[in-house]
Amino acid sequence: MLRRPEDGELIDVAGVEHFFRLTGEHTGGRFAFEEFTLAPDTIGARPHIHMEHDEYFYVLQGELTLHNGDGEITAGPGHLLAAVRGTPHGFRNAGPQLVRALCLYTPAGYEGYFREVHAAVASGVEATDELLAEFRARYHTTTL
Repeated sequence: MLRRPEDGELIDVAGVEHFFRLTGEHTGGRFAFEEFTLAPDTIGARPHIHMEHDEYFYVLQGELTLHNGDGEITAGPGHLLAAVRGTPHGFRNAGPQLVRALCLYTPAGYEGYFREVHAAVASGVEATDELLAEFRARYHTTTL
């Protein structure tokens, strides 16, 4: 399967543009792969824990700050960060320039969370912490 640069599903959620290049529909549920952009001074995700999937972040541009349960780590281009299932994590762009990064989800499925949040916000619902926690719970994720 060849995916051209424009092939994918763009899901804009609370200041984060998720461009899913591959979803579970493309990979038989094995993994999902996205490129995301995060504007300066924007929270990508508050601390949470996934129980049924792992996430791997690869920074392309800017500096991504990842909360790891004990504190924060800032990673620049070329750095790879792993948030395996059961590990507390969250991420943000604390810097002055745009962050571009890749994220691999294994297995796939969490892209559904982003679809649900996007649809709710597009219909006029406010993305409160309570709403996000409710949606996350559907995908075996606990908000901290």
